[in-house]
Amino acid sequence: MQFIDLNAQQQRIKDKIDANIQAVLAHGKYIMGPEVKELEQTLAKYVGVDYAVGVASGTDALLMPLMANEIGPGDAIFTVSFTFIATAEVIQLLGGTSVFVDIDPDTFNIDVSKLEEAIIKVKNEGKLNPKGIIPVDLFGQPADYDEINAIARKYGLFVLEDAAQGFGGTYKGKKAGSLADVAGTSFFPAKPLGTYGDGGMCFTNDKDIYEKLLSVRVHGKGTHKYDNARVGINGRLDTLMAAILLPKVEIFAEEIELRQKVAKRYEEGLKDVIKTPFVKEHNISAWAQYSVLHPDREKVMAGLKEEGIPTAIYYPKPLHLQDAFVNLGYKYGDFPVSEKMASEIFSIPMYPYLGEEDQDKIIEAIRKYA
Repeated sequence: MQFIDLNAQQQRIKDKIDANIQAVLAHGKYIMGPEVKELEQTLAKYVGVDYAVGVASGTDALLMPLMANEIGPGDAIFTVSFTFIATAEVIQLLGGTSVFVDIDPDTFNIDVSKLEEAIIKVKNEGKLNPKGIIPVDLFGQPADYDEINAIARKYGLFVLEDAAQGFGGTYKGKKAGSLADVAGTSFFPAKPLGTYGDGGMCFTNDKDIYEKLLSVRVHGKGTHKYDNARVGINGRLDTLMAAILLPKVEIFAEEIELRQKVAKRYEEGLKDVIKTPFVKEHNISAWAQYSVLHPDREKVMAGLKEEGIPTAIYYPKPLHLQDAFVNLGYKYGDFPVSEKMASEIFSIPMYPYLGEEDQDKIIEAIRKYA
């Protein structure tokens, strides 16, 4: 049994993927070929925004909007500690300061009741300039964007949606990627919409941000290749990665539906023995991961391993306790919810083509060891 079976999907669309790869090899436009533009237009329409910019990775999809907003030393960006390092890493790379906020224990997303407190505290201290918020759509469920955007407007901050795991999810009828001033997602192979390598995309309705993203993506390009309007990066999405994604987009909506069925089956089989994920009524999760909580997860995971069932922990150590962020001065106890979740959480196999027989085996094993 695999944690995520990419091959099952590949068998469905292999002919189309092969044909698209051969088309790229034939036209030879390996950098910024026509497939990149086609993917950008297709996904902008899917998300419901005016502009999309294909980039080299999910990390660049977060870094580039911060560069477009000219984040640098002295700037504070509010985000969560319970996430993958890329969310906060991009802030540090630009010399900005990550200000962590604890999470909601039910959704694992930023706790909006604590967000405004954190902003007020930074403003009152007067050492940093509050500039933006990066909510994370953790495990596939969008954060509370109505409340987040209202707080951002109140204090003059921009919002960058980290939709690396949320792409395909929905918040009050709107797609993840369209929920903030700008959004970034990832096409890492294991993501709900993944390519066979690295890739990502930014989404926005703001023409000014869009034009800056286009510039940043190609070394700060101005009017032509050797006119540099700003310092940028090499953040381009490879043509081959875009070509591989195009057939995947065609079946993506169906796969999101299949993920709902897998999640529902888990919920029905596990809710009385382990803490299963909570999805708000107005949300649809993309189910990038199916993460559960148990006070003695090591015992349960060991039992599952004996049965040949793979598991993973997202995330065993919150960012505020990582050596990479020791300069921020946080300590154990600062974010109790994040710390508790990190000590109890683990993820079980989740992908659209997880068969009922395998799923029943997983449910049975968890019921046995939980």
